[in-house]
Amino acid sequence: MTAPLIDPFQRPISYLRLSVTDRCDFRCVYCMSEQMTFLPKKDLLTLEELDRLCTSFINLGVEKLRITGGEPLVRRNIMSFFNAMSRHLDTGALKELTLTTNGSQLEKYAKDLFAAGVRRINVSIDTLEDAKFTEVTRWGRLSQVLRGLDAAQDAGLRVKLNAVALKNFNEDELFTMAEFCAKRDMDMTWIEVMPMGDIGNETRIGQYWSLKDLRATLAEKYTLTDLSERSGGPARYVRLEETGQKIGFITPLSHNFCESCNRVRITCTGSIYTCLGQEGNSDLRAPLRASDDPDALADAIRAAISLKPKGHDFDYSRQSVDGRVSRHMSHTGG
Repeated sequence: MTAPLIDPFQRPISYLRLSVTDRCDFRCVYCMSEQMTFLPKKDLLTLEELDRLCTSFINLGVEKLRITGGEPLVRRNIMSFFNAMSRHLDTGALKELTLTTNGSQLEKYAKDLFAAGVRRINVSIDTLEDAKFTEVTRWGRLSQVLRGLDAAQDAGLRVKLNAVALKNFNEDELFTMAEFCAKRDMDMTWIEVMPMGDIGNETRIGQYWSLKDLRATLAEKYTLTDLSERSGGPARYVRLEETGQKIGFITPLSHNFCESCNRVRITCTGSIYTCLGQEGNSDLRAPLRASDDPDALADAIRAAISLKPKGHDFDYSRQSVDGRVSRHMSHTGG
């Protein structure tokens, strides 16, 4: 029962991204509508169930665990879960415990996260201009997030910024954001906007800024050296020779990265999505709640992995949002 997880295309599964809540204190325009209807709390896995689920995956060879949301740090008592997961770091079974956050709660939790064994975090910031930050997040305050960055670095956390590339929104901040990260010794990753969920009046085609174009613009000012290193996710990195920092590119649309996919995602309700860009999923909540038998849960996990597809089919090339999936990113986790 402890043989490693291998998908149908002989890719080992060593990376789990777990959403602990669909709730968020922001309403980013590419992620969700302003008037969201969130899941009933009874549908969410309890912290104890999340622990059992993650422990089962770790026993099956998962070495990297990323906690996502929604905004994971708005989940009540979430630090008790991080503290529980630290035991797997202590044994060496888990190599990395990390999270992706909007940064709003870092001023409060940064020291606790470091104490729980977190050493590296991703913070999502799409602009460094106050008015534009409020525009894209609807409810967010840039000053609060910047204080969170200070707290995270003061606590010893390595910070990487994630920014969604949005046409006619943050194109003019490409160099500004690179320089901001360089001054603070932070790396950065740019992400193409993904067609997921109903976002109201926003149009994804109008938002889409190809990272091919972004990279070409970056090369007008900096010398870019391609790097072979990987961080366990889909990003491909370059080094800016003038600053020494790493810039990552996540390109689900302009360049499919599925050939090396080593990850699965689990929603806060216990559905496992073996591909972010496909609707297919399996229910792990039912076996979790039906029995305390770890073998039964492991069997359910293996059955889900056996259905993992070769890749996604996001495509904007025909000026339609082909490959759109109906669920919001906040439900699946980024």
